[in-house]
Amino acid sequence: MSKSKTIHNYHLFLNCIFIFLFSGCKDGNSQPKKQKIESENKLFTFQIGNHNIKAELAVLPKERQRGLMFRKRLKEGEGMLFIFEKATAQKFWMKNTKIPLDIGYISSDGKLREVHAAKPFDLSGVPSRSQEIQFVLEMNIQGFRKKDIRIGDHLNLNDVRKALQLRGFNPENYNINPYSSLD
Repeated sequence: MSKSKTIHNYHLFLNCIFIFLFSGCKDGNSQPKKQKIESENKLFTFQIGNHNIKAELAVLPKERQRGLMFRKRLKEGEGMLFIFEKATAQKFWMKNTKIPLDIGYISSDGKLREVHAAKPFDLSGVPSRSQEIQFVLEMNIQGFRKKDIRIGDHLNLNDVRKALQLRGFNPENYNINPYSSLD
């Protein structure tokens, strides 16, 4: 075999390996990422008081950290529901958030305890007065008032459990008692 034919075969061999490796990576890695992105942006319906709202879930630390940053708008009656593993005091800020928001602090029993207005890009933060906040619902400014959702209304925790399951999370890891919101 000539030297040029050997070099040609060597390059052909390397190209085959390159194509095999990278086509395998593409198929193996792109699909799960696509599914994860679709599930992160999915809207779920939650009843709070006598009203339904649609909200994305922010469950993973990276989702909670990003929140509604960089969004230009939020549709009326929609929001983002942040879910924490246990109830604690919360403090939300508006870093890189362009939309004026209402921040609703909800206790582990599903009761809406507080609603605070938050200004775009405000880094001072909006702390909860309660030490037992497990859920935080962000909606457009005046969103709670427009939906007639009031302090004391309950978030249906069965809806939260179902949404967590649909996202692939085990609701038991969040100590959610679905019967506590049925007062």
